Amino acid sequence: MDRRALLGLLAWPLAAQASEEWAGFSARSRATMRFFGLRVYDAQVWSATPLSAEGWAQQPFALSLSYHRRLKGDEIAKRSLVEMRRQGPIPDADAARWLAEMQAAFPDVNEGDRITGRHEPGQGARFFVNGRLQREVREPAFATRFFGIWLSPQTSEPGLREQLLR
Repeated sequence: MDRRALLGLLAWPLAAQASEEWAGFSARSRATMRFFGLRVYDAQVWSATPLSAEGWAQQPFALSLSYHRRLKGDEIAKRSLVEMRRQGPIPDADAARWLAEMQAAFPDVNEGDRITGRHEPGQGARFFVNGRLQREVREPAFATRFFGIWLSPQTSEPGLREQLLR
């Protein structure tokens, strides 16, 4: 594969979106999530400026996950809520609402599928599946907790966080 084709593949998660949606964003960092040595997904951060370890929640960015395994969307949503709770307590009503939002946002994925989350501080999050808008969650607290799965100091994967905040 030539360099131009490779660059096109790397840019795919954002190039497929409306240009104004991603204006000024570029690939910032990348990491691989492994479970017992098996690749689960590759994560990539896209933003206009590098993310700050302390101020990432105040910055607009996108986090794209490219899956290497088949996973059930319902299980992705449930695990996401468990990881969100690592950052602190979540009232039951919020947890139920957020789980329902994630169940609507995350379909079953196969190897090669990509889910991209767009974080907008003070507004919420939008989720794209293979380049198409799947769901919008207009709740800033949800967005902070959701992206905190990877970027907060309370993440269960500090090595992954370190790589994504480079």
